[in-house]
Amino acid sequence: MQGKVSVLLLTVVAILLIVCVAVQAQSTSLLTRHTQDVVVMGEAQSLGRLPATQVINLDLMLALRHQPELENFIDELYDPSSPSYRHYVTVSQFTARFGPSREDYQAVVRFARQNGFKVVDSSARNRMIVQVSGSVATIERAFHVQMNLYQHPAENRTFYAPDREPSLDLPFQLWHISGLDNYSIPHTNLKTLPKQAHANVAGSCPGNSYCGSDMRAAYYGGTALDGTGQSVGLFEYLGTNLSDLNTYYQNVHQTLNVPITLISTDGSSVNCNAPGCDDTEQTIDMTQALGMAPNLAALNMYIGRRDTSILNSMATHIPLDANLSCSWYWGADPRVLDPIFQEFAAQGQNFFDAAGDNKSWQIGGSIWPADDAYVVSVGGTDLQTQSPGGPWLSETGWSYSGGGFSPNGIAIPSWQVATAAGCSKCSQTLRNGPDVAAESNFDFYFCSDQSGCSTGLGGTSFAAPMWAGYLALANQQAVASGQPVLGFIDPALYQIGLSASYTTDFHDITSGSNGYSATTGYDLNTGWGSPNGSALIDALTQPAGPSFSLTAAPNQVSIADGSQGTSTITVVPANGFTGTVTLAASNLPSGVTAQFSPNPTSTTSTLTLTVSASAPTGTSTITIGGTSGSLSASTTIQLTITGSGPVVSLNPTSLAWGKLLVGKTSGAKKVTLTNTGASTLNITSIATTGDFALFSFTSKQKCGATLAAGKSCIVKVNFTPTQKGTRTGSLNFTDNAPGSPQSVALSGTGK
Repeated sequence: MQGKVSVLLLTVVAILLIVCVAVQAQSTSLLTRHTQDVVVMGEAQSLGRLPATQVINLDLMLALRHQPELENFIDELYDPSSPSYRHYVTVSQFTARFGPSREDYQAVVRFARQNGFKVVDSSARNRMIVQVSGSVATIERAFHVQMNLYQHPAENRTFYAPDREPSLDLPFQLWHISGLDNYSIPHTNLKTLPKQAHANVAGSCPGNSYCGSDMRAAYYGGTALDGTGQSVGLFEYLGTNLSDLNTYYQNVHQTLNVPITLISTDGSSVNCNAPGCDDTEQTIDMTQALGMAPNLAALNMYIGRRDTSILNSMATHIPLDANLSCSWYWGADPRVLDPIFQEFAAQGQNFFDAAGDNKSWQIGGSIWPADDAYVVSVGGTDLQTQSPGGPWLSETGWSYSGGGFSPNGIAIPSWQVATAAGCSKCSQTLRNGPDVAAESNFDFYFCSDQSGCSTGLGGTSFAAPMWAGYLALANQQAVASGQPVLGFIDPALYQIGLSASYTTDFHDITSGSNGYSATTGYDLNTGWGSPNGSALIDALTQPAGPSFSLTAAPNQVSIADGSQGTSTITVVPANGFTGTVTLAASNLPSGVTAQFSPNPTSTTSTLTLTVSASAPTGTSTITIGGTSGSLSASTTIQLTITGSGPVVSLNPTSLAWGKLLVGKTSGAKKVTLTNTGASTLNITSIATTGDFALFSFTSKQKCGATLAAGKSCIVKVNFTPTQKGTRTGSLNFTDNAPGSPQSVALSGTGK
């Protein structure tokens, strides 16, 4: 009996091992990075493993669906010529169209519970975040990592982090796991007055310092707009004590008219009491947004420990805040937050982020997410007003302002390309910043930590919420005129910056330096500058006039040498456009001509592309442009030119031995091919370029690197002619020799 039991136990163990191996084989990696360079490179000293019982809170973040469609949709949302211009989606519409599926979301919830995690929240309206908590032992087992404690190489503290990239036993890839390490600690974009003297300012707050209301007087200067009907959302890593905000309003003799709501996004405390907690950042964020828009319908503070939880709450709040601001920076894979930033754009929300206070990004380093392509990056200036609480007088670039080109390798967005082309210091391939700027010098009055009020504080932390309040004024005007809110404003800002009204709409700041000098027009110190009263609001809210866009069907055309192909170009009217459009093709490859019929047109036109017999093969992108008066639009067609078939033949088709001429730019050289049966060259593909046939094949034997005169290959080559006649051509072969692949020009016939 005991033997049978032993056999049974061994069978069970074997089955369990098979199951474990099978489950392990299903583990999938994540789509973003989680390991720190200092850990991978061994720069951070390991202090051992974290206690197995230590509990860590995490966000399991799912990936969006249909990413190319989403990016195209966002482009159309912010293209004034598109019929989709500012036709935003709701949270439920975004989720149905682009969000994770309900089945995948529930699968992640089941995975968390089955692996021993406590599911803290699984009710995200966009199905993007599952909040969980679990012990280190649970994390290590579920994610196949080891959680270690390390000595920070640059700071006097320790941090925990995984020793490798996590993987999960799920049939699909997660986007990110937020909270797996605490290597990067969030920092505020605040800076205290340095020792050197600072010029007095004409502010209306105590000590002649600036109040938030002074920024309204300098940058807006009107009374018609006050934020009525709009709300502002503030990103905060800590809560606040509203007694400091009340003290501020009492001391500046103003009335607080806006309800403040403190929202915990992940169970974090919304309270911040000195001495254990500093609420300076949180309080100034409120005073600057409220100073610009004193009659907002609501000001919401989103408070949490993890960036993904905070931002996802902003993206799903009821009702949505169209005006968002962040004055913090931290470190992460720079792709992590793009799904949420894209959701902001799709839903008509705009996210301002402080550009930093450590001089240019090339001097002071990365302050992500200020260089993300889907945020409006706000730099700093030094503002002078004509009188206390008076209008704008002058402005220079702030020497500590962040700006430059992306330290995180973020590609330049389409709406910035034309601007960068005219900016000598800008990158032509990376995202440039800041986009705009506002007063950030050490001129502000503030109250914090239940300890009273003071002056001498500055930073782009003041400028970002200031811009959020200013945008609330613009959105108030847009809604009052029957338009939707403005949404992500960077595409519009860059259009305005390149327009004839630029100096009317912006204060163009042309002096000062953060390592990059402020110059006429856009620069890497102040962006486009600061808002010039109601003029910029009018420019942003101006209704889109009649326009049109172009489409091509098909937009991918394949044509053989000596043939023609067609595509239908359609004029798509927008905003009542009724004109005719003159079409033209550009970027045509050599040997290709284009003709439109009819041209001009108000509806459709047939584009005929004619490819000459000598046109080189390959794929290129043709631009189809249309003009109608001062309006213009364009679309593209991908043209692939194919050969008409192999045209080179050798006789006989089996080359037992022969002599071929090797054509080089330096002259013809002779190579002898001798068949001994020792090895074979196998032809794998044939393509043509005009009269030249390209035979690509692989060799079992090294045939020489340079094909110099006198070199030999022991081969057997079989040619199958597909067309009569003998012509010159080229023979390309790939082998294991250095310099491969190699090309030999053919001339003559084999013997």
